[in-house]
Amino acid sequence: MTAPRCFGFVLVMVAAPSPTAPSCPEDEGGSPLAALRPQVTEDVTRGAARVMMEGGYAILTEMRLPNGLRADLMAIGPRGEIAIIEVKSCQADFDADSKWQGYRDYADLFYFAVPEDFPQDLLLPSAEGLIVADRFGGAILRPPIKRKLAAARRKALTLSFARRAALRQWPDVPSP
Repeated sequence: MTAPRCFGFVLVMVAAPSPTAPSCPEDEGGSPLAALRPQVTEDVTRGAARVMMEGGYAILTEMRLPNGLRADLMAIGPRGEIAIIEVKSCQADFDADSKWQGYRDYADLFYFAVPEDFPQDLLLPSAEGLIVADRFGGAILRPPIKRKLAAARRKALTLSFARRAALRQWPDVPSP
C-alpha cells in the first residue's frame, strides 16, 4: 500500500510502513521535485475557496490583517460573518507555523484546509474547522467553534476586504 507523503517541498509516493501520520522532513539536497509542495498548497487553496464559494462566501486570497499576519483565504459570508482559512500542505508546514492562533482574533470562523493525506486527528486542534480539499473542490469535515467579532473590528475588516477586492480590479493603477 502506498500513501502520499510530503518530503520537504516534495510530495512523493512511498510505501506506508504503518498507519501513522505522514510527515514531510526538510528537503535535503535541493530535490528537483521541490516544486510539488507549492502545487499542493495551490490545489488545496483552490479547493477550499470553491467549498466556501459554494456556501455563499466571497473569497480573497493572501489578505493582510491588522496584526501583520496574512491569511491564506479570507471569506465574508451572506450574513457578514468573517471566516479565515489557513492552508497546510503537510505536517512540516503545520509544525513550522506557530502563528495560526493569531488569525482567530480576526474571524468569526477559523478553518484549516488540508489535503486528504494530512494527519488531521493527530495535529489539528478539534476546536477549529476542518476542510479537506484538492484542486477540484472539497468538503467541510468539521465546523469550527463560532466566535463573535466585536462590531468595530468587523466593520474595519469588512471595509479592508472591500477595498482590497476593489483595488485588485485595477492592479496597474497606483493605489492612494
